[in-house]
Amino acid sequence: MDLSETSHFSEEALVHHLGRGVKSFGVPEPLRLDEWAETHFYLSAESSYVEQRWRAWPLQRAILACIGNDDIRSVDVKKSARVGYTKILLAAIGYFAEHKRRNQGLWQPTDDDRDEFVKTELDTMLRGVPVMREVFPQYLARHKDNTLQQKKFLGSILHLRGGKAAKNYRRLSIDFAALDELSGFDGNVEKEGAPDMLAAKRVEGATFPKMVCGSTPKLKGFCLIDARVQQADVRYVYQVRCQGCGDAHPLTWGGKDLTHGMKWWDNDPDTVRHLCKCGYLSTQAEYLASWEDGFYLGDDGSTLDHQGNFRDANGDPMEPPKHIAFHRLWTAYSPSVSWSDIVREFLEAWQKHQEGDSAKLQTFTNTTLGETWEGEIERTEADELKQRAVPLRLGTVPRGCLLLLASGDTQDNRVEVDVWGFGRGSQMWTIDHQVFYGSPSDDEVRDKVKAYLTETTFPHECGTLLKIEGSAIDSGGHHTQAVYDLARTNKHHRIFAIRGRPSGEKHIKDGAAPVDINWRGKKVKGGTILWHVGTNLAKDLLFTRLGVQKPGPGYINFSNELSDEWFKQFTGEVRATRRTLSGTQTRWTATRKRVEALDMAAYAVWLEHHFELNRKSSAWWDALEEKVQPRINDLWAPPAPIAAAGTSDQATIATPSEAVDRGAAHVPTEREAAVAEAAAPPAVVAKALGPGRLSLGGWKRGGR
Repeated sequence: MDLSETSHFSEEALVHHLGRGVKSFGVPEPLRLDEWAETHFYLSAESSYVEQRWRAWPLQRAILACIGNDDIRSVDVKKSARVGYTKILLAAIGYFAEHKRRNQGLWQPTDDDRDEFVKTELDTMLRGVPVMREVFPQYLARHKDNTLQQKKFLGSILHLRGGKAAKNYRRLSIDFAALDELSGFDGNVEKEGAPDMLAAKRVEGATFPKMVCGSTPKLKGFCLIDARVQQADVRYVYQVRCQGCGDAHPLTWGGKDLTHGMKWWDNDPDTVRHLCKCGYLSTQAEYLASWEDGFYLGDDGSTLDHQGNFRDANGDPMEPPKHIAFHRLWTAYSPSVSWSDIVREFLEAWQKHQEGDSAKLQTFTNTTLGETWEGEIERTEADELKQRAVPLRLGTVPRGCLLLLASGDTQDNRVEVDVWGFGRGSQMWTIDHQVFYGSPSDDEVRDKVKAYLTETTFPHECGTLLKIEGSAIDSGGHHTQAVYDLARTNKHHRIFAIRGRPSGEKHIKDGAAPVDINWRGKKVKGGTILWHVGTNLAKDLLFTRLGVQKPGPGYINFSNELSDEWFKQFTGEVRATRRTLSGTQTRWTATRKRVEALDMAAYAVWLEHHFELNRKSSAWWDALEEKVQPRINDLWAPPAPIAAAGTSDQATIATPSEAVDRGAAHVPTEREAAVAEAAAPPAVVAKALGPGRLSLGGWKRGGR
């Protein structure tokens, strides 16, 4: 029967509407995000210099493929301007709305930024990409489903928020979270946490959670995108082939004295070339002719091609990391900006910098090079420390080192412990480094740590045996209660639960607070005390001591048996200065993911100040030295006269260990020490120290 006879619909219209109705039940042909963008994405005249179908650059395709890969949970992009990141983000929004049908959330630094992004970028994309009209019929309508705060698609929704208010991160259940220009966000949103962490909570329950953060960087040490890149499992840099040697290398800015990077002659920007380490000078045209042969290289040796395929350092296929970062994506990679214009921009900024105005140079560094601006920083290089390390066998104590203190750092899968030695004048030695693998909350791991801290003896060069006199364990992270329990049950072994206070500190020993509360809300008598460490000030002191060049007071002695990774951790932070409207603020900030060695050194300095070693008298150190590394006198020398009983020269001196054994905290005076030394019989053999503890004074009263 002809449907047109009984219906106002033509057969063609009926087929059209029925097809549209049942389309939601169909499964689309699987496409990667880069394939979807190649097929559907379109640049409108409102958001692009040229209206045309979009073709992703080679370096953009892998980023698109990774964002669309359900096995990758987090993708971070640290980049300059002009590398097409906004188009990548818009393509991802369209892909997850039309192809994946997933709920999304997009945050901009402020509400105004959100409004501008929606009006100038998002709305033009929704109008200009024809396939989006099928899932967003209200693209031209004033409708509650088409506002600045949300776009409701068929089968999904896109929430659009500003990042200033904590409420904008609540009550959202989404699959895909994106934070654009992350470094422009507040570091702590209304004191509720970092914006990326608040957004990450919104995707925790998703079947395929995805989070994308992209930004041009800002000030080193205060840059949110830089911090995320450091936390990634692998960091990738785009490599291009050298036309001279054929090897792959990244495009780099380089420097005047470096044998690679951008080079030009006689301040003429038009002479710019990119110098490979092999000596070949490439033009921008040669780079663009070979950029299709490029690929991404990770800092673990893995590679990533344009289709998003990962291979390990041996070239074998591998599973993608859960959290990856793309960085060093700077303007020179873009075909839309000439290298000569980049040089002109730099020369102008450099001239201003020479005149005392660094604003343009900072802008060039952030938005053209895609790097953080360091400003005024203090740093120490790992290689420099490694070169000054001396042959010192780990696990042994050299002459001059009289006291051992330990510091620990807890991670999710291990506890790391460093043992530091101290001598007169705050001279320090690296004595031992141990890693206890397993969860810090596991009883077996905790028992091993306790046994090491309380029972291990270290042979001294003079023949005695030393034990660890005090320990500080970081209670930050996910195993706080385990550290509290260890400290509470081992007070007599002087194991302290500590936590760093990275800003606003007034002293290295920056206060303490009881953390054991009973069911009535009352403090438990004799419960755990949490001690606060002024980490900035402790690291300042370490940095000052590193400036001491000769062994002696204040010098830090490093063992050459420590690994390269240990030295990288020890030098993995810089003290950056930031100018603000209210003045300047500085703090030590990480330049790499792992800095446990430096943190533990700071905790050892806290122990030094907690036990007030810098205030101990010469007589106290004399007595300790006599106990640890006793002098061997001449056997044929006549014994020194002993003062008669009752005279003013008579004195009884308690060695440090004996003082504690008797419950005393007596520190010998110089007079007592001199008398005791004269009365002591000659020692011909160094005796091993007994199990007694050193009297460090004040620790039972909380060091106050």
